[in-house]
Amino acid sequence: MTKLLLPSQEGKLYSYQPSAATSFHIPENRPFSSRIAYSAAHVVADPLANVDPTLEVAIDWDKTMEYRHYLWSLGLSVAEAMDTAQRGMGLNWEGAKQLISRSIQEAKTVGGQVASGVGTDHLAPSADVTLADVEQAYEEQAAFVEGEGGRIILMASRALAACAQGPEDYQRVYNKILSSVSQPVILHWLGDMFDPALKGYWGFTDLDQAMEVCLQIIRDNEDKIDGIKISLLDDQKEIDMRRMLPDSVRMYTGDDFNYPDLIKGDEQGYSHALLGIFDAIAPAASAALHALDQGDEATYDQLLEKTVPLSRHIFQVPTFSYKTGVVFMAYLNGHQDHFRMIGAKESARSITHLSDLFVMADQAGLLRNPELATTRMQQVLALSGIKQEGMR
Repeated sequence: MTKLLLPSQEGKLYSYQPSAATSFHIPENRPFSSRIAYSAAHVVADPLANVDPTLEVAIDWDKTMEYRHYLWSLGLSVAEAMDTAQRGMGLNWEGAKQLISRSIQEAKTVGGQVASGVGTDHLAPSADVTLADVEQAYEEQAAFVEGEGGRIILMASRALAACAQGPEDYQRVYNKILSSVSQPVILHWLGDMFDPALKGYWGFTDLDQAMEVCLQIIRDNEDKIDGIKISLLDDQKEIDMRRMLPDSVRMYTGDDFNYPDLIKGDEQGYSHALLGIFDAIAPAASAALHALDQGDEATYDQLLEKTVPLSRHIFQVPTFSYKTGVVFMAYLNGHQDHFRMIGAKESARSITHLSDLFVMADQAGLLRNPELATTRMQQVLALSGIKQEGMR
């Protein structure tokens, strides 16, 4: 195996020897039986499009759909047009509509499961935006997804966060939208570490107070809610909320720091999964969930515990830049031929961050072709002026 010269946190170069490839035991055509598992999925940029990547969106639709087929082949469901797909951070509503429509149609060809993000991102937050405007924006997107035959993930709204005066405004908007959907939705509580514009969501910055508002909305609309995904990176808050949910409402963990224990659960319950990190660790996640189905908690622990350092690294502050690490993993593993992103977000992480990611992915056994990954890592290092031994 070719050695690499990588930059350390101290700015010095050191030699690293990648490991051999790891294989994961993933039964074919067998759905998970004990947990529901959604992977939020990234989009693949079109590297040849003659556009300003900071202002215009150009997506390679074939590669983007190909990656969703890969996730479905592992038994994972796809959470579409979410923040992992750079929704609101490069991907606008017009692009999201195409993405949602294509994914729903592709899912039908293989019996794959997909749920799609519904928000208000085509409504720019401003002093003139009213609650009625927010409701109309939500209704427009919900009608589109349901018109395509899709399921809804009801995303948090920047516009609502900007114009709401208190918890009663959140209750008004959510009660209105939930009363109009035709099938149960997954609510999405996204913390401000993922999107600073959502600070104080549900009307409070205190998480316990905010949680009570959210729980009241769930209790008032229980028959319209399949579950709630919370992304607060606080495992105890998730457990507390999970224990207060109505019996019919699922908890979907969005905690990319503590997902192994939250999914495994305790004597009082467990969380299902709706995770951005599952995009990057898909084979390990699939193998671990199949082991959990068989009651093999030792294998489940062994597989997922090795992925946690990588996940915590990818989702480190600023957390919203995690998409760069997710796409870099796809590039290293040959799912796309380039490391370009919509919004030019490939520049959002340093070469040292990406080098550490390579090492952690290798140590977790997540480089499916280490030689290819090493070659690609060399190319990225060279762009930062780090030449390998023997290179001119």
